Amino acid sequence: MATNGTNGTNGVKDNNSKFDPHFTQHVIGLMAPETQPRHREILSSLIKHLHDFCRDVELTQDEWIIGVNYVNSIGQAYKKNRNEAWRVCDVLGVESLVDEINHKIATEKGIEPTSSTILGPFWSPDTPFRDLGASCVLNMPADGQLTLFHGVIKDAETGKGIQGAVFDMWQASTNGKYDVFDPEHQLPNNLRGKFRTDENGKFWFYCLKPTEYAIDTSGPSGDLLKLMGRHPNRPAHIHMMVTHPDYIGVTAQLYPNDDPWLETDTVCAVKDDLLLDFKPIQNDPNGATLDVEYDVRLLSKKYKPDSSMLMGNANQNNF
Repeated sequence: MATNGTNGTNGVKDNNSKFDPHFTQHVIGLMAPETQPRHREILSSLIKHLHDFCRDVELTQDEWIIGVNYVNSIGQAYKKNRNEAWRVCDVLGVESLVDEINHKIATEKGIEPTSSTILGPFWSPDTPFRDLGASCVLNMPADGQLTLFHGVIKDAETGKGIQGAVFDMWQASTNGKYDVFDPEHQLPNNLRGKFRTDENGKFWFYCLKPTEYAIDTSGPSGDLLKLMGRHPNRPAHIHMMVTHPDYIGVTAQLYPNDDPWLETDTVCAVKDDLLLDFKPIQNDPNGATLDVEYDVRLLSKKYKPDSSMLMGNANQNNF
């Protein structure tokens, strides 16, 4: 007979428990024999950890109801260009953790590619290719700092440049908004561009020095931040997605090394090798006042032949 108590570590029987030590395994055992193996693995672990959480904090019924209502509010807040569940995952560090689990890789000699970080919800499959040296800035804000961004996409093992690699970038404007949220001030694909490296693996283009911004706190993710006494600020960043057919792709965010929010990024996505050093320049033919150089390291797909890139956002039609 099923009972209404649980305890133990990861669903394992604990003879010292004041709760029924068999309950968790009973719930797991209710899955049908034809449940797919991967589904069984994921759901069994979820049930174990969820039950352990309830036991660990001895969740009250009132607290459980608050949690149920909070989950409901996440779904109710969803609308086009606003994925509240994604934001909650960011705030709790879940997306960053899943990203590391899926992309952490090194050779036997310990050689690693450029670090991966979260895709975020604002990547677009419609970003146009632009010529090397072109500008992504279609709408120059009054407070914008035009920047010459350049670097080399290299084989992490040989150090040689990779011809034909694609550097796909996107960033928010100085008002903290991406083009899709700011049609009054930004044309479609403003501050977005794809650039294909030359025969030496080099790329260069013009963009803005990024500006820090706060995530929207008007929904459940904002309530969660307030509950934890955390700020909503993201350090300034430029997104990149670097791909080549023969190499494991890298998606990351690049941050000015003097940004005040690096240590407390609200989505926990800063890594040491993703920092940018912006330097003043003069007499640039296109009027840039800053220069920044950043090289990207890629590893051959032989180290992970089945590697794939996350190229999309949560699609409600999938459920």
